[in-house]
Order: sequence, then structure tokens, then C-alpha cells
Amino acid sequence: MIDNKNVPAFAELSEFASLSAGGSVVFATDDFFAPCESMLSDSEPVFIADKYTEFGKWMDGWETRRKRIPGHDWCILKLGTKCVIRGLLVDTAFFTGNYAPKYSIQAACLSPEEEALLPRRDTKMGSACSECDLERVKQLRSDKWEEIVPITALRPGYEESRMNYQKVLSDESWTYIRVNIYPDGGIARLRVYGEAKPEAPPRDQLVDLASMLSGTTCLGYSNAHFGHPRNIIKSNKGETMADGWETARRLDRPDVLEASEDGTLKVSGEEWAVFKLGFCGTIKEIFVDTLHFKGNFPDSIKVEGSFLDEEWSETKPIHWFNILKPSKLSANKEHWFPCNSDVISHIRVTIAPDGGISRIRTYGLVEPNIF
Repeated sequence: MIDNKNVPAFAELSEFASLSAGGSVVFATDDFFAPCESMLSDSEPVFIADKYTEFGKWMDGWETRRKRIPGHDWCILKLGTKCVIRGLLVDTAFFTGNYAPKYSIQAACLSPEEEALLPRRDTKMGSACSECDLERVKQLRSDKWEEIVPITALRPGYEESRMNYQKVLSDESWTYIRVNIYPDGGIARLRVYGEAKPEAPPRDQLVDLASMLSGTTCLGYSNAHFGHPRNIIKSNKGETMADGWETARRLDRPDVLEASEDGTLKVSGEEWAVFKLGFCGTIKEIFVDTLHFKGNFPDSIKVEGSFLDEEWSETKPIHWFNILKPSKLSANKEHWFPCNSDVISHIRVTIAPDGGISRIRTYGLVEPNIF
């Protein structure tokens, strides 16, 4: 369930550090109590009171040993794609007497030659980086990378204090970040929110215009009770229902359902989500996947488009035209719909009456020289 209380606007954007977004750990100074990869896990952190390993208490996140040598711990993460970072979430859930007291974030875009310097990552609980790997990574001079979050205090992982949001004031694009913790300790989850900034594909290349990797972002929605609509533009297959967009059951649905002539149900309500495409273009085919949604898929879906040369607003009148008319959906299934749109910059996805979908793809051609 999505809790929007005290959540900043940037957290509505796409996320690029988690494993499902293509994020990965390429280096960490220490993985003693819990390996760094756990910090990028897509699941909510959990606490198991009586779970221990040979190295100590099992924790769901990244936790380093109590440092007894000079320095501080840090890691380098590769983001899912080149992106502008608008904000971060450092979640210290369940790290109460062992959370990292402070952190900072640095960022860089690495060349292929620089990426070749990164050692092979060997994830292993109870370990620390070797001197050889450390010397190799030092050639990247990551301690001199652009600081996008200065040294900032973290709060302990109690429910009321675990969510540490931080806005980032930079319009630069990055592919890697360095996460510094001072001097040691644990972080349950790290999320990096922003906008993808890929290179424009060739005009004749069919691409998914609605992919987060194309720079698409979710601007607004009517309901996200069980899952956020930004999930449906991820590039991977959906992992679970929680990894899709799912709304609450509408309370205005009819007591007895009836079918229209086209086979869709007669309902008075519907749910919607609006997306700004990373590239303007024309859509030729739409793919809708209801994977994992077996007893809670929508009855139907429609997709509309618009070309906007200004910011979208829920209160501003916009002319939407049909790209995909209301079309029946089935449980746990891939659906393909041919279409042929005009040049558009935004789409509105509407499901009726409610329910969930796992992914949507809008395959089309980029229109160059717009914006």
C-alpha cells in the first residue's frame, strides 16, 4: 500500500538504484554483517528477531563491521541508466543501534576506459575488499566525484524516523554514485529518484516510447493503493503484483455487472495515470501485461495521447485523443494491440473499473527535432 504522507514530490519519479531498475553494486569496502546488494533489494525490509549468521545478527540491508582501522566505509553503485537525480531515500528500517550516523553521495559519468578499472564484484557476507581491489578503484578518484549530497545526519530505523528523504539540486546526468557512510554501520534500503537521459535512438528504430529507460515519467494518477503506476514502465518483467500498478476496488461499482455491446463491462468509474514520454513520437503497437494479476485484473484498458508544449496539470483542460479504444483484458496474460497515433508527448492510461496491470509498452518511432 502506498502511503503518501510526508513523501516529497520527487519520490513519484522513476527509481534507478534498485535491482529491478537495473541498479547494481560494483564495489564496497565492507560486507561483513550484510552485503551491499541487499540495500538495493526491491522488497520492503524485514526484521527476523532470532535470525543469526556465523558473523552475527542477520539484517536486511547493507551493514559493515564496527570499524577499527582509519577511514570510513563506502560503496560504488551503477545506476540503471544515465539519469538526472532529483532526490534520494535512505531507509534505515530496523537499524536502531547500528545505523550509519551520517552519509554523503557523490556522482560521476564514467567512460568505458574508467569502467574497465572496476574489479569483479564478489558478493560475500563476512568479507571486506582486498587491498588490490581498493588500489584499483582508487584510480577512479571517486573521492573527488561531484558531491550531490553533503555529509548529512541519518535517523535511527524506528518506524517514525526510518525514512530519510533528500532532495538533490543538480541538473547534471550521472551513471554512477558513491555512497559514503561515516564511519560505519547499516542502511536498509537506498532509492534514487529522477529522470532517465538516454541518447535519442535513430528515427527508423522501433523503441518503447513509454519506458522509464527512454526518460518517461509518471506525472499523476487517480489511485495507487497497492502499487504505483511508475512500476508499469520498468524495463524488466514484473516480479510480483506489488511490482505493478494496482488500485483499490472502486466503491461506486454496480451491484450487478452488465456487459456493453463491445463486451466491456458497464461501469461508472475508472482509474487513470498520466505519463510524459522521454521522446515525442508516434505509437505503432501497444503491449499490456497482466502478469500475476489473476483475480484482480482490470476489465478493460484504453490509452489516449496528446501533444503538449507546456507542463501537464490535472486541473488544466487537455485534448486527449484515442490511441487504443477500450479493450478487454484477461488474467495473467500478455496482450498486443496494433495502433497508429499522431505525434504525441504524453499518454493517459485508463483502466476500468479498477484492478492492476504489470507492464505497458508503447512501441513506436521517435520524432526528431521536437523540444
